[in-house]
Amino acid sequence: MQSSLQTKYYDAHLPWYTIYPTVPRFSTAVGAKAYEEWLRGLPSDDSVSLYLHIPFCRSMCWYCGFPTSITRQDASILNYVALMRQEIHLVAEQTTQPLPVGDVHFGGGTPSIIKPAEFMSLMELLRRRFAFGKTATIAVEIDPRTFTAEMAEAFGAAGVNRASIGVQSFDPVVQKAINRIQGEEQTATVVNQLRRHGINRINFDLMYGLPNQTVQSCVKTAGAAAAMRPSRFAVFGYAHVPSYRKNQRLIEEGALPDLSARADQATAVANTLIAEGYVPIGLDHFALPDDELALAQKAGRLRRNSLGYSADTCTTVIGFGASAIGRVGDGYVQNELTQSLYSRNIASGRIATSKGYRLTGEDRLRAAIIERLMCDLEADVPVICRAHGFDWIAFLNSVERLAMFAEDGILDVEKGIVRVRQEHRFMLRAVAAAFDVYQDRIPN
Repeated sequence: MQSSLQTKYYDAHLPWYTIYPTVPRFSTAVGAKAYEEWLRGLPSDDSVSLYLHIPFCRSMCWYCGFPTSITRQDASILNYVALMRQEIHLVAEQTTQPLPVGDVHFGGGTPSIIKPAEFMSLMELLRRRFAFGKTATIAVEIDPRTFTAEMAEAFGAAGVNRASIGVQSFDPVVQKAINRIQGEEQTATVVNQLRRHGINRINFDLMYGLPNQTVQSCVKTAGAAAAMRPSRFAVFGYAHVPSYRKNQRLIEEGALPDLSARADQATAVANTLIAEGYVPIGLDHFALPDDELALAQKAGRLRRNSLGYSADTCTTVIGFGASAIGRVGDGYVQNELTQSLYSRNIASGRIATSKGYRLTGEDRLRAAIIERLMCDLEADVPVICRAHGFDWIAFLNSVERLAMFAEDGILDVEKGIVRVRQEHRFMLRAVAAAFDVYQDRIPN
């Protein structure tokens, strides 16, 4: 039954619903002028999140779905960071006083590719232009293959208190098939380096559905990773879309598991991590019971934003760097996608926003419902509708696909409350898409 439902509802192109509406709805009608206006209108006492995008790696992982530049030289990275510093000044100048910061996230690419001195200097600039609280989370994504003891020391000195480590799989056969050779010992060394400098909140990224991957190798990887006791895991299913990402064309399609095998792998990883004491969070995360995500989920305040699942209560995300997305004021903004256009704008003293989206009242309603589904596996549609000024009965009757999901036993609807059954949590994206008025990819 589970595999047949996976076949019916699985679509690699379905959004992850970290934001709503999703990026394809963005347009040039919302640009730098709107962004500046929204920045100037931000309340001076509301905390914001900062996202800094570093689109560089030393080598290409064939499964990767993100735009990144491969470089062996540091010059291009240094030039990019210098432009990002200019962008920080340009954005900060739009506000009357330094905005309070509750959360900072360095993503990529490989943010840990920056030299220690450059990273320290970048953090110093952020602290000068924004007001950091004592409890602010500062997180960085790490590739263990290029991480150094000097960088761990710099992270500790700069106040980094959370690190996200890419693992994917410890199976050498899988690693060869995705061009990412990374041993358990290498990963454990990085974990120890981070903890030695006081960085104890550590995330691991795992994947299933990779070429040559099996249930056995998934279980073995999950067990070995859990033995290192990271605070949380993100477990992603590989989406093979070679028409979109050229590097994925290097993966042998015949070695990819089918939908039934993918479902078995996802279930096996989840069961392994739960047996190791981790709590399932939303669609694809697992956390120790004392981790912020687990505590937020238990208290009903888990959030989902452009960075994924979060315990952060900030409603504003300010993005820096090429292609970075921000959630500010009345909508979303995104910087120029290419480094060349991003660089041209910043070097000319202009904010690099290329497109965005202005939210409507209905967008906010649908976004709230989708967020609660993705976080809690349920949404109290009547309560959310009343908060946004909508008739919940009329609204729910307009969601045509709900009856199909209910008939297939994926969810239940009782007094307007939509609950996805725990055993079908891997279909959350398809359920969320039913509330996405712009999405028509799942079957009718």
